[in-house]
Amino acid sequence: MAEDCVFCQIVAGEIPARVVHETDTTLSFLDANPLAPGHTLVVPKDHYERLEDLPAEVAEAVFGELHRVNAAAQSAAEAPASTVAFNNGSEAGQEVPHVHGHVIPRFADDGGRPIHAVTGTRPELSDGELDEIAAAIAANL
Repeated sequence: MAEDCVFCQIVAGEIPARVVHETDTTLSFLDANPLAPGHTLVVPKDHYERLEDLPAEVAEAVFGELHRVNAAAQSAAEAPASTVAFNNGSEAGQEVPHVHGHVIPRFADDGGRPIHAVTGTRPELSDGELDEIAAAIAANL
């Protein structure tokens, strides 16, 4: 537990939250500043700042819980769709440095945009640059 982490404090019961589900590894609760009805966060109970910090078994538990919560939140909000996302690092907009997945129920008229609108402009990459990037990612796996 990180003492100054709001999500660790929620997991420890020191800060109240509207918990919707709990497992041995994860806690799922409504976002305190929701972007839509049913906006739910899924966090690992142990403190990890970034996705790449998660041990494989914790990552599997978090993503499994996201799968379950996604269907439940969409149903509860009577939403036809959802966005499931992580902000991984402060440059990506992560405001709480504790891994957390967002399940955001979505509606046709909600004004939201697709994930491709996150950065505003797209880089112009040549086929050669794309090949180099793909090879570098594959090499890092």
